[in-house]
Amino acid sequence: MPYITVGQENSANIDIYYEDLGTGQPVVLIHGFPLSGHSWEKQVLVLLNEGYRVITYDRRGFGNSSQPSFGYDYDTFASDLNALMTKLDLRDAVLVGFSMGTGEVTRYLGKYGSERVQKAVLMAPVPPFLLKTDDNPEGVEQSVFDGIMKAIVEDRPAYFSAFFKDFFNVDLLLGDRISHEAIQASWNVAAAASAKATLDCVPSWLTDFRDALPRIDVPTLIIHGDSDRILPFESTAKRLPQLIKDSRLVVIPGGPHAINWTHAEQVNPLLLDFLKGN
Repeated sequence: MPYITVGQENSANIDIYYEDLGTGQPVVLIHGFPLSGHSWEKQVLVLLNEGYRVITYDRRGFGNSSQPSFGYDYDTFASDLNALMTKLDLRDAVLVGFSMGTGEVTRYLGKYGSERVQKAVLMAPVPPFLLKTDDNPEGVEQSVFDGIMKAIVEDRPAYFSAFFKDFFNVDLLLGDRISHEAIQASWNVAAAASAKATLDCVPSWLTDFRDALPRIDVPTLIIHGDSDRILPFESTAKRLPQLIKDSRLVVIPGGPHAINWTHAEQVNPLLLDFLKGN
């Protein structure tokens, strides 16, 4: 199993697990909370079939990566991504972030630039700024995030059960676009994640990316479901085209948060068309 060491805590290395498959232009897939790189299954198969080199990795604290007690902020997450990009010496890469992974894409491009990056995709994005403030009235109340953290501390497995109901819009899509087995598989991955990581990621969602977004200087595709209950469209993707100069927004009708799974038959052609330059 391939790993890259990105730091150390006491006597243990902090290792990031990754998979590097295929040949061709590299596409780096950055997963969402609280999953792993394997959540990109429906995209990996298509991208490999179309001749792309596909790189997935597990964010620290999740999947097969190390579970340190620190580093759950976007500066560190972007540093981990940069270490991977450098280790693999990726060039003309396409960065594809889903949900929390869109923060890595944004922070990476804002901090490290686009020397290694040709294009970017923001799918069900966290940016520009989730928290409601006086100068950000479109955001979400702090009490919502306080409630999430309280639920995680009190009963993390039960929190995940409730979370995935809204992640997949189970009440509307179960049996049609999502199965009990797929939900259980996601729950299993989440339950195996670090409790510290699960909790500490929540404040990272409130990162203000508004100054970083105009620094993105590569073509960017934004995809969002109009029925997203995790990251409301009005607070997130709807606002991005005015902040990212060379961007295009596509809305998936009826799409929940997990559009890369439930609506893969719509998302994948959009992704491939964008990669091919159309």
